[in-house]
Amino acid sequence: CGFTRVGVRWIEKEMISGVNVTQPSRDDEIVSDSRVRSANNLYSMGGEDVPPSSSWSGLKSYYFEGKKWQRRFISIDCGIAAGSTYVDPTTNIPYVSDAPYTDAGVNQNISAAYVTNLLGRRYLNVRSFPNGTRNCYTINSITPNSKYLIRATFFYGNYDGLGSQSRLFDLYLGVNLWKTINITDPGSGSRTDVITVAASDSLSVCLVNTGHGTPFISGLDVRPLMDILYPAVNPSRSLVLSQRLNMGPTDTFIRYPDDPHDRIWDPFNNIPFWREISTNSTVENIIDDKFEAPSAVMQTAVIPVNSTKLMMSWEPEPGDINEYYAVMYFSEFLILTGNMSRQFYVYLNGHLWYTKPFTPEYLYSDAIYSTNATEGDQQYNITIQALDNSTLPPILNAMEVYSRMSDVNVPSDAGDGMTCKS
Repeated sequence: CGFTRVGVRWIEKEMISGVNVTQPSRDDEIVSDSRVRSANNLYSMGGEDVPPSSSWSGLKSYYFEGKKWQRRFISIDCGIAAGSTYVDPTTNIPYVSDAPYTDAGVNQNISAAYVTNLLGRRYLNVRSFPNGTRNCYTINSITPNSKYLIRATFFYGNYDGLGSQSRLFDLYLGVNLWKTINITDPGSGSRTDVITVAASDSLSVCLVNTGHGTPFISGLDVRPLMDILYPAVNPSRSLVLSQRLNMGPTDTFIRYPDDPHDRIWDPFNNIPFWREISTNSTVENIIDDKFEAPSAVMQTAVIPVNSTKLMMSWEPEPGDINEYYAVMYFSEFLILTGNMSRQFYVYLNGHLWYTKPFTPEYLYSDAIYSTNATEGDQQYNITIQALDNSTLPPILNAMEVYSRMSDVNVPSDAGDGMTCKS
């Protein structure tokens, strides 16, 4: 089958988690931040000029789409009193008590020693499960055969006064292992996302005591996703987030309302031989975008310093199935004139990941991804290498990496392993 070009590119292989960057070796010219252009310039996609006024139209659509999806959010604060509700002042997302979703467990407040002005309200309390091996939340009002992002958060905060004892317990989505939660100290926390297709009109999230500490939870979020998003996810394959990174000059997390789907984008800790660049111009999503990266994420990026390549490597995380799916996001900030060009190849473990030279679109979100997994390696190395005739170095705006959730109890799907279907 052939490739489809709609601003997002299909490929055949993928990558993974846990960042370790290797020093580039080749020299190249550095792009100056002053060369980032204004949003007042005309821009084009597929050869058609689009007036700047379309940016405002896109922003309005983006805003109202976000409001529509927000009304379908389920946001649960675990451990607050039954009937309690509040609105988060940063996101304006309303939160509710977890009491209607489970009849097990005990409400607990974290220790005052771990309460700070920077700590979100939902982390001030937990629901712990000292009794029973398996305790579950049941979330109703789910649309069968629809995609959802489900997020579980954990902040220990020495709620039980046991201090430095570590906690290790399992988190399940239905009957399938989602993640092993490992909390190593009172001030540490954990957050895990899974993207799944709902099999029925309810979801079950369960905490399982494995004999290494009492399970607890701080919050649960359920976010509906359009069926077109994340094509690697299907009824027989759910994906667990390993990393979701926003590259470039920012030290803040990006989530709703900047991302209408309320994905949380973590800031990437820059390294000396990468240069951070950004634009104030809006970066648009194309029609039928399969990931809808938010403009706030796509407005920042990294490029190599004195090199023609960006290099990264990952190792599988303990407990993950060694089967990974990734998305790499790109956008061009410059209007390329004359002989200016930015073209590059993307390699995975020395092999071409996408078989054609890649040219990012000007102020449009572009991506490389696949529905087939990369699996079985003990280390995964990604190289984004400029072509010899490219006058500009490669660029990377953001990336996501997922591992497959254990699915031993899930039926197979006819579309597994397919890159496209004619």
